[in-house]
Order: sequence, then C-alpha cells, then structure tokens
Amino acid sequence: MNRKPTTEELLALKGTEVPLGELLDLFGVRVRRPWNVHEIAQALTDTGLATFPDFANCAPGERVHIVAFAAAVQVTPESDEAEEAERDPLPSAALPQRLLIGDLPSARGGVRCVSLTAELSQATYLMRQRGYAQIPVTTGMTTVHGVVTWRSLALMYERGKEVSLENAMQQDSLPLADARQEFFSCLPMLLEHGYLLVRGEDGSLSGIVTQAHVIRRFESAARPFFLLGEIESLLRRWLGAGLTEEAIKAVQTNKKPEHRSGKVEDLTFGDYVYLLNGEQKKPTMAQQADLNWAALQCESLDRGQFVRHLQRVKDIRNRIAHFDAEPLPLESMRELTAFTNLLRDYAS
Repeated sequence: MNRKPTTEELLALKGTEVPLGELLDLFGVRVRRPWNVHEIAQALTDTGLATFPDFANCAPGERVHIVAFAAAVQVTPESDEAEEAERDPLPSAALPQRLLIGDLPSARGGVRCVSLTAELSQATYLMRQRGYAQIPVTTGMTTVHGVVTWRSLALMYERGKEVSLENAMQQDSLPLADARQEFFSCLPMLLEHGYLLVRGEDGSLSGIVTQAHVIRRFESAARPFFLLGEIESLLRRWLGAGLTEEAIKAVQTNKKPEHRSGKVEDLTFGDYVYLLNGEQKKPTMAQQADLNWAALQCESLDRGQFVRHLQRVKDIRNRIAHFDAEPLPLESMRELTAFTNLLRDYAS
C-alpha cells in the first residue's frame, strides 16, 4: 500500500456508504490485488470495522457500507439448558458461513511449478510422473507466465510451432483465483478451464483446484448428509410403528405439555436416544425406555451395543450439524454406513 490511513480517518467512515474506489483511494490503491486486499482488511479489522458487501469480492463500481465488526458472543448454557442443547444440536448460530475457494484443502496444499528457463521435457516429465493435467510456469511463486496443459501441448503440435516451453504454454485468460473469493463464483471459470490456480493472501500461489478435487470434497461432504437422512427416516419408521403417542410424548420434555404432539417426526435426534437408553439418569425416563425397547420386539438385537452406536451416530451428526470444515474421518463414515445397514434390516 502507498499509505495507511489513521485510526481516526477510518472511524470517521463508520456508518457511511462509500464507492469502492473511494475506499481504495484512502489506502493509495487503485486496483485490488491479493496482497493489498489482505492489508486493507487487516487495517479495517484492527479498527473494529468491516464492509458490506465485502470490498474484496464486490463489483468494481459497487458502493460499500462501513459497519462495525460484530463479534459473536458465546453463552455457556446452565446444566438444565445443556441437556436441551444436547437434544437439539442445530442452533441457528450453526448455519454455514460463506464458502470460499480457499476452504478446499487443495487450494492451500501447494502447487508444483517449473521456471521459465526450464526445458519443456522437464514439465511434461513432471506431468506424467505425478499424474498432473497441468503445470504452471512461474518466476518464484508470484509471477505466472503461463500453464502447460495436455491441451496446450496438442495445440502446439497441431499448429506446427517450434517445440518449446513458451509455445506449449497457455498464456491468455489464465484461470487465477484469490483464496478469499467465493467458491460458487469461481465455478464457471473452473468448468471452462478444468482447473484454478489459487493465490493466497500474500499474493503467491498457494495451490491448485481441479474438478476432481471439487468432486472428492463434495462427495466427502455430501455422503454423510444422505446417510444421516436415511438413518433418521428409518428410525422414524421403526419407532413410529412400534411406540405409542404417549411414549413419544414422554421424551418431548423440551416442550410445554399442550405442544407435545406424540409424533415421531417431531423428535430431535437426541430424543431417539432418550426413547431407548435404559441407563439414563432420570429413573422414570429409564423405565419408560425399557418399556419402549420391549415394545419394539427386537430380542435378537443387543440393546446396549445398539444404543451406544446410536449415541455415536448422534455425536457424528452434531459435528456435521455444526459444519466442521474438516472432512469426516473414515471411521465415522464406517459408523454411519454400518448403522444404516443395520436399520435397513429392521425398518425396511
């Protein structure tokens, strides 16, 4: 940045709406680049400010509101409230935040490049050895001269050009994205080129995102949701067919008596555990759970193992419901798959 405004200058903008260009001028910037965007965002955050919409990704001619940077306040529930929170692990505050291209692991996983002085054979050898479909040609990790792809190689030979690294590169309209860009806004470019080169906050290449990366990431994210959806559907069918309305009302203690429907579709996932767990702390609930299990007539099913498995599935659901950024561990996927298969035998 050419200049950094004082705290007083920034605070004077609070509550105002200014053109994007005017905000950039304040920092001596004309064009948004990854490195100056990071510095501007840091300066605003340090002053307790933010912009709406986000100045980093909005259209060039857009106006932005300068607003206070809201901090989330977490309240620790009391013991009674903690039990209810465990019943319903989907608080409104757990809604997913904006998905950025940098949230994909490969976008920050590094990228193998070759220098402008390298031989073409070095680039193609790496592509074949590593199974790459493309390899950037760079100076350092900030200046991108082009990208060698199998398509660009084919075009070089098709057009009869001299065999060289420069002639083999795609140099125009390179698919470059900033790690802070919204993921879905980058999809058209990804679909067109088949890959995205991603720059980190410091302006250097931080990774590469291909269509295969997106498919793998969304497969690992989506499959647990479908498994949990089937588990919940099977549980409701099984429990609804075997239990009375009064038995279901007995676990709807988080509602006023007149609002307890006695319908299995109104239960939270935690309620399923209360319906069947004979080892819970409240004696009356434990006794009712014994009656519920007897009513289901599943003598061949080990109750203790089933309830523990159900509790583990609930914990996995809690993690997914709170939108953990990390892919679900393989062991958790096995737990969901095994429980789904078990329920299919009893509820299908």
